[in-house]
Amino acid sequence: MRVSSQGVTVVALLADPDAPTEIAQRMARILADRLADTSGQGRRFDVRVVSEPFTAGTEDPPALMHRIMERGSAENWDIVVALTDLPLHSQGRKLVVDLSHEHGVALLSLPTLGGFRLQTRARQAVEEVVLSLAGPQATAAEGPPGSQPLRGPFIGRLTPIRPGQVGEEEIADLRYIVSGPHGYLRVLLGMVRANRPWRLVPGLSKALAAALATGAVATVNSTIWSLAVSLGTPRLVIAMVGSVALMIGWLIVDANLWHRTDEASPEARKRAALYNASTVVTVGIGVLVCYVGLMVINLVWALFILSDRVFASMTRTPLHGTEYWTLSWFVASVATVGGALGSGLESDEAIRAAAYSKREQERRSALQGDHGD
Repeated sequence: MRVSSQGVTVVALLADPDAPTEIAQRMARILADRLADTSGQGRRFDVRVVSEPFTAGTEDPPALMHRIMERGSAENWDIVVALTDLPLHSQGRKLVVDLSHEHGVALLSLPTLGGFRLQTRARQAVEEVVLSLAGPQATAAEGPPGSQPLRGPFIGRLTPIRPGQVGEEEIADLRYIVSGPHGYLRVLLGMVRANRPWRLVPGLSKALAAALATGAVATVNSTIWSLAVSLGTPRLVIAMVGSVALMIGWLIVDANLWHRTDEASPEARKRAALYNASTVVTVGIGVLVCYVGLMVINLVWALFILSDRVFASMTRTPLHGTEYWTLSWFVASVATVGGALGSGLESDEAIRAAAYSKREQERRSALQGDHGD
């Protein structure tokens, strides 16, 4: 059924909790009007947002499509578009969207839309999917629904999205996938965006407390003064990279964030590598934000507490702007090491909650449960 008896097409956005639900709720405010304007012919749309973990327990696109179809058949919905922030794979390819014109359902994987302008891209993708599902059935001369390509964000000279092969037993009749290095990078950025790495900063309260305490003590330490003014830029860069890498490695190892797979297939290994890459980038961005914050705080603390005369007497170097900057930079590296040690006081659950999206946390918890059995 495409249009309800009242002449209004009811579109349900079935969204996983957390980020997908937020995206669906924001687009729902304008989606009905945009669909009506684009489709023309006086059509009306009623857009509803339903938040529930429809991906719980499976990442298999055909199984998810059956689940979405059954969920839609139990409600008075004409079209169901499901949104998830989990990366989905089909036949070794990263799935963007599956559509079934016969059943009026679609499955959209948000990470494949990239890490930038996600709200706009997701809205454009949903618009194109809904218009395709709400359109008239293709005639025999026009070919099956899968032969009618989507437009919008799915077609572009720089877009690594292309039609994918659909199995004969699947309910989907049109599929889009991403491939190639550009596609891999796009999915990786989308996964990092879904994890929202900026949440790592407030999520590491104990580690930040240890880093701030270390930085405050180091800023008034004359030995640190002497080391800072004697180090050149290359060594300061090495200290920064080393401390950040130590913090990233410590968080990943201590909180058991590294994804391991018991499957020997190349597809499983590629999937594990993708998850691990997203973990490293997510944690890395969060640690870099902490590092920059520590530099700023240390600089303000140094400007307030340091005495030009005392500093010059201990280091034989006048305290000018360059010295303030160099000291704050070096102290940030020292404080980051202190923060790495302090992160051991954080619970593994707190770190995972700060580093991963809600669905990714549930996915990893389920995997760990399976391995424990």
